[in-house]
Formats: sequence, structure tokens, C-alpha cells
Amino acid sequence: MTNRDATTILAIATLAALADGEQDDAERARIAAAAAALGLADADTIVRQAEDGPQTLTAHVAALSSPEARQLAYDTAAAVCHADGWLNPSEGAFLRELSTLLGADPTAIENAVGEINRGTADHAAATQPPPSAMDAHILDQAIITAALELLPDRLANLGILPLQMRLVYRIGQQHGQELDATQVRDLIATLGLGAAAQVLEKVVRRTFGGLAGGLFGGALGGLLGGAASQAAGLASGAAVTFAATYALGHAAERYYAQDRQLSGQDLKALFARFRSDADTIYPRVERRIAERARGGSLSSVLTSIR
Repeated sequence: MTNRDATTILAIATLAALADGEQDDAERARIAAAAAALGLADADTIVRQAEDGPQTLTAHVAALSSPEARQLAYDTAAAVCHADGWLNPSEGAFLRELSTLLGADPTAIENAVGEINRGTADHAAATQPPPSAMDAHILDQAIITAALELLPDRLANLGILPLQMRLVYRIGQQHGQELDATQVRDLIATLGLGAAAQVLEKVVRRTFGGLAGGLFGGALGGLLGGAASQAAGLASGAAVTFAATYALGHAAERYYAQDRQLSGQDLKALFARFRSDADTIYPRVERRIAERARGGSLSSVLTSIR
């Protein structure tokens, strides 16, 4: 992938953020994460040019030099559109237009996103687990998000952040907290989780395998560079997602049980501790994760949360 590809991908991500007429803090954070992952030092200039320049989405897509760059352009734009875990109609229309220009099947993409939205809505409406069952509930949600990482559908990982947000929301409700999407998103951001990082990690693992470290460098490259194959990369992604969701759920449970009195530093320490616990637990549940992902269908995994 060339430097021009990286610049074009960031420009398309900027247009995605503007699809609904405004660019919020969550979207700006996703764009910054994408710029860092793409190794772009002049991100602010690229963003301003995309916001003010005459180039259309069609022109940007035409500038991409390879199928790998086109795939990464779509997934980065999708990560920006899903910055808060939900997709509004304007963002959905933008992604459909982008998929058409890229030669993808917009019907398949729309159906996949619809499945994610329906699945997370049903999940939110389900009966709240009693406090004694919360540990088991957190473990189950960690297994489900890890299963999404194993699916061949490159859109499946877009379901991860909404499921994590719903998990935090339900834990807060269990402790009598009145939450909105912004509060939930801010807690997740404090712990360093986000859609852009998840999407970029997964796509780079699949597309570049062991070359990822050289292409991207830094923390992202270090995390991904050891992937020996696509299968190994997917398994690694499932382990990372399992640990992140497990730690998020338990850190949130402690946070709300103490009436949101924990500092950001304390929260991060809890998250790190539970993430270490999850690394120990993962080998014992790996088979359950594979069973959830069996059949390779996004809908089959989402059906399991209804």
C-alpha cells in the first residue's frame, strides 16, 4: 500500500465523518486513530483538504491502487461512521454509496449492518441478569464478541463496539445508574477501546499478516506483526477481543457498584488486572467461542444474543 493510498483512505474517512453534516468528538478521535495507524504525520492537512477540497468520493476511490487499499478504505470509513456504536441514515447512505463505488455488494453490506442493529437492540431489551449471574453474563458477552472476530464477514467486527456499549449500559442499569450513550462511550474511551482500533487491527491482520509491523509500525504494528497467517491472526483477534470485553465488563461492574467514584487511573488499573485474568481464562473457553462462530454466519452469532 502506497503513501497516496494512506492519504486517500484518511480523506475518505473524513468524508464519512461529515456524511451526516457534522463531525463530533468521537469521529475526530477515530480519524486520529486511523491516521496514526496509517503512519500519516500530516493528518491535519489531509483532513482540511478533504473537508474543503473539490475532490469527490468518486475521485478518491478511483485513486486507490489495490484491492487491499479499497478494503481498508471501506473498513476505516465504517469505523468512523460507527464511532458511537450506532449508524444513522445519512451514514448508512454514505457507506452504501462507498460500497458501490468500491465494487462491493451494497445489499449484503446493508443487510449485515441491519443484523448488527437488530441484534444489539434485542440484546438491550432482554431481561436484566440478576447480580449473582453478572459474572456469567460478562463472560458470555466476551465469548460472543470474540466469536464475531472469527467470522469471515469483514463487517462482523462492527458488532463488537455496540455489544460492548450495551454490556456497560446494562451493568449500569443493574446498579441503578441512569446512563445515556455518551456516558457509556466516554467510559469505554477512558479504557482505550474503540471501533477504529478494532476494525483496523482486524483488517490489517487479514490483509497483510506478518507484514503488518513493517507497513504500520508503532504500537499497532507491534501488536499485529507476529501474525504468522490469516488463521493465526483471526485467533489472536478473538483472544484480544475476548480479553477486552471481559475486562471492560468487570471494570464497569466495579465502577458502577462504587457509584462512579473511581478515578480514571483506578479504572485503567482494574481494566489491566481483569484483562490479565481474561488471558488465563481464554484457553478454557476457546472451544465455546469456536462453537458460537460455527457456520461462519454473522446472523447466527447475533441470533445467539436474542
